[in-house]
Amino acid sequence: MGNGDIRVRGLAARAGGWSARHRWAAVGIWLLFVVLAMGLGSAAGRVDVKDSDQLKGETHTAARIIEDAGIDEPASENVLIQARGGDLKATDAEFRDAVDAVVRAVEGTGRVTEVASPYDTKTISKDGRSALVQFDMRGESDTAGERVEPVLKAVEGVQQDHEALRIEEIGGASMMKTFDDAFGDDFKKAEYSAVPVALGILLIAFGALVAALLPVLLAITAIMATMGLMGVVSHVMPMSDTANSVMLLVGLAVGVDYCLFYLRREREEREAGRDAQTALRIAAATSGRAIVVSGVTVCVAMAGMLFTGLAEFEAMGLASLMVVAVAMVGSVTVLPALLSLLGERVEKGRIPFLGRRRRSGGGQDSRFWTAVLRRVLAKPVIAVAVATGALLAIAAPALGMKTQQLTLDQEFGDSLPIVQTYNRLNAAFPGGSEPAEVVVKADDINAPEVKSALADFRDRAISSGASRGPVEIKLHDAQDVAFVYVPLVGGSDLDKAGASLDKLRDEVRPATLGKVDGVEAPVTGQVAGSKDFNDQLAGAVVPVFAFVVVFAFALMLLSFRSLTIAVTSIVLNLLSVGAAYGILVAVFQHGWGASLVGAEGVGAIITWLPLFLFVILFGLSMDYHVFVVSRIREARLRGLATKDAIRHGVVTTAGVVTSAAVIMVAVFAIFGTLSMQSMKQMGVGLAAAVLIDATIIRGVLLPAVMALLGERNWYLPKWLHRLPDLTHDETPQAVAGPAARDDEGEPLKV
Repeated sequence: MGNGDIRVRGLAARAGGWSARHRWAAVGIWLLFVVLAMGLGSAAGRVDVKDSDQLKGETHTAARIIEDAGIDEPASENVLIQARGGDLKATDAEFRDAVDAVVRAVEGTGRVTEVASPYDTKTISKDGRSALVQFDMRGESDTAGERVEPVLKAVEGVQQDHEALRIEEIGGASMMKTFDDAFGDDFKKAEYSAVPVALGILLIAFGALVAALLPVLLAITAIMATMGLMGVVSHVMPMSDTANSVMLLVGLAVGVDYCLFYLRREREEREAGRDAQTALRIAAATSGRAIVVSGVTVCVAMAGMLFTGLAEFEAMGLASLMVVAVAMVGSVTVLPALLSLLGERVEKGRIPFLGRRRRSGGGQDSRFWTAVLRRVLAKPVIAVAVATGALLAIAAPALGMKTQQLTLDQEFGDSLPIVQTYNRLNAAFPGGSEPAEVVVKADDINAPEVKSALADFRDRAISSGASRGPVEIKLHDAQDVAFVYVPLVGGSDLDKAGASLDKLRDEVRPATLGKVDGVEAPVTGQVAGSKDFNDQLAGAVVPVFAFVVVFAFALMLLSFRSLTIAVTSIVLNLLSVGAAYGILVAVFQHGWGASLVGAEGVGAIITWLPLFLFVILFGLSMDYHVFVVSRIREARLRGLATKDAIRHGVVTTAGVVTSAAVIMVAVFAIFGTLSMQSMKQMGVGLAAAVLIDATIIRGVLLPAVMALLGERNWYLPKWLHRLPDLTHDETPQAVAGPAARDDEGEPLKV
């Protein structure tokens, strides 16, 4: 195995070769691209998803009517006044004094408008022990949380003067401020801590500061460039803060992974005795090729989100797709140039203890995985049965998965005082904290038939059992629009509130407003939004699943020219996703072991998570699969027997796959520590799935299945031989060594 010139072919190999020969040009072009992307993004600005584009159905129609009318709905607030005990009622003088004091106090701040006494609006509970003072915040609703503090302090002052009563404020503005104060920096801290965590793990993996910094720096520059591109693209497809956060997570994960794959292969070849140029060309021809295949597969998976019809998902999908594409291009272009520039200096900053652990072989030998594989390959049938049985058992709870938008108490538990206020308000006034909102648009909102229909709607909403009232109507005469606020029976119980919503939409509306020509009356609000979101997502599941699975299958088929590899790739990935679903349901829906991750069993999985997890995990798990199978195929082409090739492929990739998985698990686990249950669900789901994928799937099930299949791993029907040949480049061993042969001694034709 000499160090002579090696013939390589393929896009990744040619890109790596050019970059190594024109290293300063490659680095300069990359930096210019990053700067230009950021500059263009800054100049263009980012267009975010509008409320009217968030959902389809009635929620979308209502938002469109409000937007077209130019109505800025203010942030509404409530002050709950409630007797702590005894016989005190809303009709008593002390209670009336407290109500009057609240009205004077909030009006005195100058920050509110439309203050309404419960004695005028009839917002007094059935037992007479609770009442609501209602008002709106002045100014834009999006920034009301920044202006509500004086109002909160005014209400606290009234509370101090009336100890026999409980006086608490809750509403859009006060909740916004509470969440910003409690969790505003929570998510950003998690994002910022992800980079040091990844760097620390890479230091352990490489034992050298420079080698550890390269993947992090490339991932960060890829993220920065994508942020700029998001600004430009947002003028065609609007983006969002959520898409930005998801992009950062995915970009860090794949950016570090791709560099890790490339670096470890280059280091491995150098430690095997090859000169720097040859080692770099081999890494480009092998790991570079695996990165391209993996990157394209991940991009396809992310593109699946574009089929949901949900603006937020489309933004997340496009942002993730872009950062993966940018990281992939950077890994096969600027990384070879940097390695060529650095040469042996890539080992600078070695950490003494870790340096002693890194002997020749680039970390190829893994005693743990060697021992595991010895047993797996000795009895592959048992290994397949045990691993598959375990994964199916873990996935079993997913059959009873229930999805819904989490209510305030589900999202935050009892960690915030405002959650207790929310529960007390819902108990006294079911649905009062988040009423259904009927947006009525008419040619003339003051026409007698429209006014009569509105009054009839208000009466029937209560008589039908959908609401216990009070039903409030707000007219906007100039725009010929009316808002009808209907507290739904069921309150924070979304199942019961959903039944009330159906009654409102299917029975009450057709019998009243539906009889007036030219009237639109879509029903929106939290419960309606949750239902419309669920309905939209349910309709998107089959198209998204089909798109991702079919295209991933096609890419595996073309990349490895093996029907068997393509089928097993899909099946193993689905098992991994199923196991992740099972863990989510067990922990967060049923509460099994929830305390171990600082979570609570909230009885449901947040609506958007299952589809989001499927797309993200299906894409990311292909990183490991492509990398491991490429190495196995490479060894088989070199002439090793199938089992020896499997052993070689898994053991030599064990170090890099483990390091990559540990980084992903650690980064995702950070999000599992956040206070919001939805973020915990996302973090735990992603971390568990990656851990399962890198251990049970790639370390046990994949080698066992391939050992059982033997030469059938490389089966491609004759009628598929006309497919394009996108198999990875030949290795130096395959070029310089004897012709590879199968287990019977025949020339290998994989």
